[in-house]
Amino acid sequence: MSETPEETPAEKAESRAIRRRWLTIGELVAVAGVVVAAVSLWLNWADKRSDEAQKAAEARQAAAVETRLNLRASVGDGGREVTLSDPAHEIIDTTIAFPTALALEGRGLVLPRIETTVFARPLLEATDKGPDEREGRLPVLVTVSYRAGDTIKQDRAIVELVWRTSGRILAGRDVRIEAARIRERGGDQARIDALWSRERARLGA
Repeated sequence: MSETPEETPAEKAESRAIRRRWLTIGELVAVAGVVVAAVSLWLNWADKRSDEAQKAAEARQAAAVETRLNLRASVGDGGREVTLSDPAHEIIDTTIAFPTALALEGRGLVLPRIETTVFARPLLEATDKGPDEREGRLPVLVTVSYRAGDTIKQDRAIVELVWRTSGRILAGRDVRIEAARIRERGGDQARIDALWSRERARLGA
């Protein structure tokens, strides 16, 4: 039986080098495993934080929508009035402001309603030049106090009244509201004055 030859010093050095290389590779694999685990943990944490932030943002948005005024305007009584409503909120009171040129003071109303008797005379005077049958738009500023949960909130909107005049059998003219719409949220006196000035220029009044 042959004997295994004894390793030479060079072979022993090479064997030790190979063992060191395997040890280094093992250490690298272990370190890589720790890094992968750490990255996975961080990604899971980041995803959770992102989901929580998204849910919080959606909750804030839903709350804002729930408390925001959703004003609607509908014509009634044969064109003699416009009723303001919000299907999601109880309206406490309203204040209606008309263009300054009509010389009508802002009117506080318990009932959310705009009646033609309030503005018919100054509107007819402002559009007296021209034919009896005319059609135009009257912007009014509506300030609404309403209940949102346990809180009383306030908001504004510009309501545009589409009006039509016609001649009476005996004398003079009559005015009725053909349609009403929420032109824009917010607004102020200067805004409706500018809109009315533009409308009068269009009418040549």
